[in-house]
Amino acid sequence: MAPIRVLVSGAYGRMGREVVKAVSAQPDMELVGAVDKAGVGKDACRTAGVEKTGVMISPDLSETISKTNPQVMVDFTTPLAVMENIRLAAEAGVAGVIGTTGLTKENLEEIARLAAKAGRAFLVAPNFAIGAILMMRFAAEAARFFPEVEIIELHHDKKIDAPSGTALKTVEAINSGRAGQQPPAKPSPLEKVKGARGGELSGVHIHSVRLPGLVAHQEVIFGGMGQTLTIRHDSLDRSSFMPGVLLAIRKVVKEKGFFNGLEAFLS
Repeated sequence: MAPIRVLVSGAYGRMGREVVKAVSAQPDMELVGAVDKAGVGKDACRTAGVEKTGVMISPDLSETISKTNPQVMVDFTTPLAVMENIRLAAEAGVAGVIGTTGLTKENLEEIARLAAKAGRAFLVAPNFAIGAILMMRFAAEAARFFPEVEIIELHHDKKIDAPSGTALKTVEAINSGRAGQQPPAKPSPLEKVKGARGGELSGVHIHSVRLPGLVAHQEVIFGGMGQTLTIRHDSLDRSSFMPGVLLAIRKVVKEKGFFNGLEAFLS
């Protein structure tokens, strides 16, 4: 079979470089295009620290799609750019693996419409680490037994959205595990410093930490009578996301429609 033709949008960024490196190492994939506003004219593989391929970084996604005819676009850009990138890909009949976070409910609804119209598959995932998916699955199970829970998510200082998409997805999993049961009512906190108790979503407090040196980390802390349970996942290197990204690429070329979360592709 011919290799899957992959274009990486955001190829000069930290995640984009990891995707370039991972895709170029797969015998069943071919890196055919690389797009970014930075690093224009540079060899995408050379910037990722692997042998050069002659795939140069271009600033124009539409032009690159037209010239390279990719089957899948992998996008790790910014919330400000990603929707236009998805529209261009869908219009060209290119499937999408979207790792850019900060998308709204309205954005997701639009992506679902674009996928249906294009007859292609689009996956949007806040986290591609298999361990993070398991963390959310375990949190949903624990929510059945523990009435109280808080989330602490920690990311690098260049991450611009807060809370993280993973934290928001974890709240969804917790609510699913509660099966409609409402969390116990809490008194309003007397905050001596505004925001000290973090943000609140569906009765779950979320605390966002942004510091240099971090990659992507999350603790889900449950509390019950006389005990606590902590479920934690740490991505120590961006390579931790690559098995999930590669899995998604292989899946979207075979599917149609919109998929929200990598767990849709995990049996």
